Amino acid sequence: MTQQRALVVRGGWEGHQPVKATELFLPFLERSGYAVRVEESTEVYADAAAMAETDLVVQCMTMSQITAEQVAGLSAAVVAGTGFTGWHGGIVDSFRASSEYLHLVGGQFATHPGLEPCERHGGPEDNFLPHTVRVTDLGREHPITAGIEDFDLVTEQYWVLHDDLIDVLAETTHPTQAWHPWHRPVTSPAIWTRLWGAGRVVVTTPGHSLDVLEHPSVRTVIERGMLWATRTASAS
Repeated sequence: MTQQRALVVRGGWEGHQPVKATELFLPFLERSGYAVRVEESTEVYADAAAMAETDLVVQCMTMSQITAEQVAGLSAAVVAGTGFTGWHGGIVDSFRASSEYLHLVGGQFATHPGLEPCERHGGPEDNFLPHTVRVTDLGREHPITAGIEDFDLVTEQYWVLHDDLIDVLAETTHPTQAWHPWHRPVTSPAIWTRLWGAGRVVVTTPGHSLDVLEHPSVRTVIERGMLWATRTASAS
């Protein structure tokens, strides 16, 4: 059997600790039998030969920029069967100016609501809210989230703009408060999959900091998502 190849692409905004965050998962990939390549930029996406032999892309690249050639290379690889996955801003707050990238992923970070203004002190904790990630009926049957119960976090709660081509495995609801401009609770997808050509995309929105990534449910979802997204035999 040919060894599967994983490509880890990391960089962008340092607030999400792309090096330390991805290094949490390198041992898992290696134990799972992948040959792992790590790149510190998206230049590799424009390398058609490298992408053709990649079975899984794990991306942690918050904000930043991507060229048209690079996003076309990534999209073509996914259409041909390469899996694509990531967490938090490293996948849904990447390359804000690229509509082609947003179309591939199926969702875009809009905001993370904060504490009541009088409780804010100017640090990242201003945006850490207690919230629940609820597994959907679909998620209870899906290999990525089967057996995982609803779980609570105190971290950024992503509000995501999305389309209906995603399959939502878990969701979270933003309440309305007196200081908010919205007038009713809003439910956002928290974990989803997307079929794109012969490829599989998996997005996990929790993951702002290392402690969140080490939460047992979050880590399990990310690791299972890597395995599930990897190129399948039918896409080879």
